[in-house]
Amino acid sequence: MSEPGPAADAGLSPSATTPVLAPAHARRLLAEMLLVRRFEERAAECYTEGRIRGFLHLGVGQEATAVGGTAALEPEDRLVAAYREHAHALLRGVPPAAVMAEMFGRSAGCCRGRGGSMHLIDAQRRFYGGYAIVGGGMPLAVGLALADRLEQRPHVTACFFGDGAVAEGAFHECLNLAALWRLPVLFFCENNLYAMGTALGRHQAMPLIHRKAAGYGIEGMVVDGMDVLAVEAATRLAVELVRGTGMPVLIEARTYRFRAHSMYDPDRYRDKDEVARWKTRDPLVTFPRRLRDWGLLDDESLRELDAAATAAVEQAVAEAEASPPEPAAELFRDLVGEPIRQPAGALS
Repeated sequence: MSEPGPAADAGLSPSATTPVLAPAHARRLLAEMLLVRRFEERAAECYTEGRIRGFLHLGVGQEATAVGGTAALEPEDRLVAAYREHAHALLRGVPPAAVMAEMFGRSAGCCRGRGGSMHLIDAQRRFYGGYAIVGGGMPLAVGLALADRLEQRPHVTACFFGDGAVAEGAFHECLNLAALWRLPVLFFCENNLYAMGTALGRHQAMPLIHRKAAGYGIEGMVVDGMDVLAVEAATRLAVELVRGTGMPVLIEARTYRFRAHSMYDPDRYRDKDEVARWKTRDPLVTFPRRLRDWGLLDDESLRELDAAATAAVEQAVAEAEASPPEPAAELFRDLVGEPIRQPAGALS
């Protein structure tokens, strides 16, 4: 398939300029991308060992979209994601051990082991999932934003989804309602060019996803999703627009996943040369190189950051392994409501 350039047709979008980069902020962005990458690589190993079961969708290669996109959010802002959401959970502060234990099906998981990889949630950290249904999180994001509008709270709801969700009716319904009701939603499309195994050009007559915003009278932006600084700059601009105007904004971040759609996927629909070309733009190669060029990183610092990420992941695996499954007596908790007890003598 043809691969649109990262900034192709960007004329409709405000240009995203590189933010002033403090050394501590640069290290934080790199540390977060390293944590996400090492976490998912270790999760893949645990899956092949049989410690993680069910489905497992990895975003290896897409770290810049998650890290750059979440860096622009405030702690009280809401975040809704799809089923490739390990990065988003970690970046919203869900402890690595709680995410790993959830995938292990253990009681220390963020959902007590009931949800698994595709259903992570931690409402206390304003992370509202993790949804296995394509486009399923979008109506919930609109509902969260509606609640904030009704309560006059100054929060933004960021809704992350893949290019496959654009083919769902929920995408169009949610953009329409958010625009009609002036709801503060940041719709963030992580466009990795494939809806499962279907190339973008095979399921979208208009593959320039950010252009779809014009049909609803809202701003649409496109950004290089392999460049964490460009993603952060564009997202900050979008968040400012959403928070300042109360209107939704659509971002299309063009990225790429290096691994198959899921651990079950034989990945026969892509040319190996295409994957190899995208790997030359790996954000965990290009970003450290830029930081070195700018004098913000040396080899020893990179080794320290990588070692810290690896240690955090190994600790998460150890804690997940040590956690027991949820007791059988608790399995029906939260599934059905408690029966209503009538006062003595009341009519049934």
